[in-house]
Amino acid sequence: MPLAETNTRPASADPGTRTAFLVVNSASAPDGRLLAAVKYPGENLSPEDAIARASESGEPLPVTFQVPVCVCVLRVGPDFSLLNFKCLDEPHFRPREIVNQFWFGVTHYKARLVTFNGRGFDLPLLELAAFRYGIQARDYYLARDRYRGPIDLTDWFTNFGACRLPGDLDVLAKLLGKPGKSVEQVPTGGSIQEINDRCLCDTLDTYFVFLRTRVLTGDLSSEQETELVVNAKSLLREKAAESTVLGRYLDNWTEFASV
Repeated sequence: MPLAETNTRPASADPGTRTAFLVVNSASAPDGRLLAAVKYPGENLSPEDAIARASESGEPLPVTFQVPVCVCVLRVGPDFSLLNFKCLDEPHFRPREIVNQFWFGVTHYKARLVTFNGRGFDLPLLELAAFRYGIQARDYYLARDRYRGPIDLTDWFTNFGACRLPGDLDVLAKLLGKPGKSVEQVPTGGSIQEINDRCLCDTLDTYFVFLRTRVLTGDLSSEQETELVVNAKSLLREKAAESTVLGRYLDNWTEFASV
């Protein structure tokens, strides 16, 4: 079941499977035309040449010059169970449609967003994309609040930027025995499908890290977390027949022994 279809409002969910959280991860590509127009006006650079010029500095490209090419979303219930997951607009991965489906889903589910570095990347990327395409996100903006709004796990682990987190999501996932970057068997870049595959794996890692943080906050017991992980793994096994990357994700699942 998709997060939300463009023009079809999803059927009302059973109260027992209501979506309380949306775990989100995204990936982007440079907008060469915008780079050429803003950073190199009058030089008649092609989009490809503008991207190459901008990359010479070695600095990450700001989200203002990027467009989403992937948004993967996990629906999570009030009991923190994994209900379903989806890379939006698969297999076409059209930026405008990805953004349209994302904001439609946010409005429909009225769930709390969970990200890893979402305040630093994913949400600004998707907010600017909504601006670019003229897509409404009224409820999101009305409810936006640093402390009671979306949960950014990077903020959570770095005390709102007071300390650094070397290793980022990869180290946290591996501490839990989850694949982290181990599953990424294609180089940075790759096809749009490969980018979405990597994005889905990162989104799954984010979910399992989120579960452990809920143990720390007392929302879950260790026993409840274990049961949720077992159930989520069972769902992934069911879906693995339809997705090669899920098979690789499960193959790289380990039991990490804490010292």
